[in-house]
Amino acid sequence: MTTTTPPATGPATPVPLRDRLGLPASAGRHRPLIGAHLVDSLGTGLVLAFTLVFFTRTTALPLTTVGAAVTAARLLALPVAPAVGPLIDRYGARRVAACANALSALAHAAFLLADRPWSIVSACLLAQAGQAAYWTASTGLVVLAAPSPGERTRWFALVQTLRNAGLGLGAAAGALLVGGGGTGGLRVLVALNAASYLAAAVLLARWRPDPAPAAAAAAATEPGRGGYRAVLADRRYLLMVAVNLSFVLASMVLSVLLAVHVTAALHLGAPLAGALLVLNGVQVVLTQGPVSRLLEGRRATRTAAAGALLNAAAFALLAVLPGGGPRWLVLPGLVAAVLVYNLAETVATPGREELSVALAHPARRGRYLAVNQLSWNVGQALSPGLLTLLFAHGPAWPWLLLLAASLAAVPGLLRLERPLAALPDIPSETEPSARR
Repeated sequence: MTTTTPPATGPATPVPLRDRLGLPASAGRHRPLIGAHLVDSLGTGLVLAFTLVFFTRTTALPLTTVGAAVTAARLLALPVAPAVGPLIDRYGARRVAACANALSALAHAAFLLADRPWSIVSACLLAQAGQAAYWTASTGLVVLAAPSPGERTRWFALVQTLRNAGLGLGAAAGALLVGGGGTGGLRVLVALNAASYLAAAVLLARWRPDPAPAAAAAAATEPGRGGYRAVLADRRYLLMVAVNLSFVLASMVLSVLLAVHVTAALHLGAPLAGALLVLNGVQVVLTQGPVSRLLEGRRATRTAAAGALLNAAAFALLAVLPGGGPRWLVLPGLVAAVLVYNLAETVATPGREELSVALAHPARRGRYLAVNQLSWNVGQALSPGLLTLLFAHGPAWPWLLLLAASLAAVPGLLRLERPLAALPDIPSETEPSARR
């Protein structure tokens, strides 16, 4: 009896760990940029939840006065993003982002000296201006690292991962310092925050991105005619900004609505709200890269629309949770809704960020990104009052608003696919270039 030997096949080519994690191929060449993003987010996380606590404990001012001062500073900082746009177009995103971090370092050093309402307004205004300038320029930093779109989505995913990791670690460190150090711990917290921003500024100043391809460099140096008038005449970009407002509102759930809903509507313990915040950070950090890799090759509009639909599903579930169903379903339903909400963040973020770049004219990219950032600043300023007002009329109302906004975003995103949009499809293979 004869036997046949199956033809020999070579060993399967192993998939590099970098690709399994969805990391950009050029990440190793841009370590200062990665470090700057991580350090900036770490510093933000240190004081994100403790600004009001700091001023009420280190001054003799009542909480209402401190709250009014912080609110006034944030409103006064709204024009910062439009003011920064032309600076990005003229001097570049790297220089503006480095200066913004230096301004944030100065602002938090000023926190240590602020003891009157006007000085709190001044210090918080500087801090808010630094943050607005940095986040307006941050998308441009990705473009510097990855001039072509092939690897940008991986970079956007990496930045989102770094931001969540930094915010989570910073918040945990801040909680330890505040809990164990009293007023002295708060002052150490703010001093460390100032140092972190200064370190991020130094890292960005030292970073040297790769030269842009000739075509991109020529477009970027082309004189930008019309300024903001040209941006505001771009109806397609304004549609993208309007759609982005739904994601801005959705992003405020964790900081404004979730804890109130858990405690006041579902009558569950406050520690559960904190655990859900931790769950968000852990899930995004662990899954953002792999999810983005799975979505490579899809249009940015489609992935953003999928994220909006996932948000809508999460908000629909949260809207019905306080209903008359079995009590034992509340906790599993809450966790399921948060898991879907976290998935929506990982699915939508890279595509949404890519749209803000792909639809912007290279010669006026700074101004375009400033208009997009203004939607975040306005939405973050107005949503706390709007969402809490709706909650006061019934716990389902804010979720229904968020549900409607998320569903309305889908046709807007699909409209951006019309031929005039000229949106590049994101190829599945990575390209050896760097990003923002």
